[in-house]
Amino acid sequence: MRDDSELLAGDAEAFGVFYARHEDAVLAFFLRRVRRPELAADLTAETFAAALRGRATHDPQRGEARAWLFGIARNVLLASLRRGRVEDDARRRLGMERLVLDDVALARVEELANASALTALDDLPPDQRAAVAGRVVEERSYEELAAALQCSESVVRQRVSRGLRTLRTRLEGRGA
Repeated sequence: MRDDSELLAGDAEAFGVFYARHEDAVLAFFLRRVRRPELAADLTAETFAAALRGRATHDPQRGEARAWLFGIARNVLLASLRRGRVEDDARRRLGMERLVLDDVALARVEELANASALTALDDLPPDQRAAVAGRVVEERSYEELAAALQCSESVVRQRVSRGLRTLRTRLEGRGA
C-alpha cells in the first residue's frame, strides 16, 4: 500500500486514492463542526480541491500528509466562518463544477451526520479518540499510528481497547 506522501506526489489516479482514503474523515471533521450535511460536503470538496492544487507544497519532512490535509481543512473552515459562506476559489481555479449532491450522496452524508458513534467518539479523551479514529475510522495500522502518535504499538493497542470499550458502553446506554 502506497503511503500518503507518495500518493500526493503521484498522478491524478494516485490523488484519487488519497481522496478515497481520507474523504470520510474530512467529511466527519466538518460534520462535527458545522452539523449541516450540505455545508460539510461543500467544505470537504473545497478542501480536496485546495489539496489537489497545492499538493506539490506538501513536504513529508515537515509532517504527515494527513496532518497537512487537516491543516487545509481547518483553514477552509476558518475562511468559511469568517466570510459567512464556503469559499470555492480552489474549485474554480481547477475548473471544477459546483458540487451538487444527489439523493444517494446526501443520504450518505446525513448518515454520517446522524451517526451517534461520531458524537460518542468526540467524547473520548483525546489520546483514545486519536487511537480509535485512526484504527477504526481510517483503518490505519498500529505501527503507523504508533509513529504518528509518538508512542509504542502496545500503548496504541491499549488506547484503542479502552476507547472501544467506552464507546460500546456509551452506545449501548443510548440504545444504539
